[in-house]
Amino acid sequence: MPQTTDAGRTESRPGVRPHRVAVLALAGVIPFELSIPYRIFGKARTASGEPLYEVVTCALEPGPVSTDADFTITVERGPEALAEADTVIVPASYELGRPYTEGELEDAQAAALAHIRPGTRLVSICTGSFVLAAAGLLDGRPATTHWSSTDHFQRLFPSVRVDADVLFVDDGDLLTSAGVASGIDLCLHIVRRDHGTAVANDVARRSVVPPHRDGGQAQYIHRPVPEPQLATTTAARAWALGRLHEPIQLRDMAEQEAMSVRTFTRRFREEVGISPGQWLTQQRVERARHLLEDSDLSVDQVARDAGFGTAASMRQHLQAALGVSPTAYRRTFRAAPAGSRR
Repeated sequence: MPQTTDAGRTESRPGVRPHRVAVLALAGVIPFELSIPYRIFGKARTASGEPLYEVVTCALEPGPVSTDADFTITVERGPEALAEADTVIVPASYELGRPYTEGELEDAQAAALAHIRPGTRLVSICTGSFVLAAAGLLDGRPATTHWSSTDHFQRLFPSVRVDADVLFVDDGDLLTSAGVASGIDLCLHIVRRDHGTAVANDVARRSVVPPHRDGGQAQYIHRPVPEPQLATTTAARAWALGRLHEPIQLRDMAEQEAMSVRTFTRRFREEVGISPGQWLTQQRVERARHLLEDSDLSVDQVARDAGFGTAASMRQHLQAALGVSPTAYRRTFRAAPAGSRR
């Protein structure tokens, strides 16, 4: 089995197979979402080019599986493959059956999930969260799904703490993503959590996607198109990114767009999906992670350069965002394999 560090990173060891990811293809699966795990995890490599993950696809039974497109796929593995997985991913399907209509598992789905070993990391993409919730795995825990299904999801599963605004939710051993392409965000996040920013960024570059997207899915909900003459908050975000090491007040950002603080805050949330303050904290956490991994700066200097001011403040924010201290994060990921440049 792969070894896991105190920060949750799974390392490949000589003679030990990579972390195995099993993707469960249900009838009506969306091909794009089904392919995300293989594309992201399949590109994660050590500095010497060794794969960090092994990705396998399985179905409720081997054979043809329908999709939402005009073709079927053939899946050679049955649900027994779930028993060998370290991480199980359930992508979205348009034929989920009772999990979507009644909040209960189909018999074949329940039998398949019974193969999963205790302690296995569970992940859903888009409406795949209905399957995890129907199995009772999300009771009392935070989760998300596609924004168009969040109200229905909450009615079916009132004990789940649904967050309709985010791109994904990381609750340790249970992770859920919002709709469609947010599965890329979640899988990159898992690579980053397991192996650090350098490996995740390398995978993102190979996939020609941003390593980290700002905001949440609220920005993708249909709204009337704003008048062309209305300003956006793009310039303010670019201005702030160049000054993360400095104190940045909300009024400073609003001034970059010649808006009142109230108007700027409303417009920012409409465009990005979160508040300016939350966005700034996210950017500073990402900056701190990069410096802790790739520089020899002291923790105090990293805190200043990332805009946290003090090591104590940075420690509090990293603990909240990542569950580890700056020192533990550096100890883990400075030793992590760098992404291959082949």
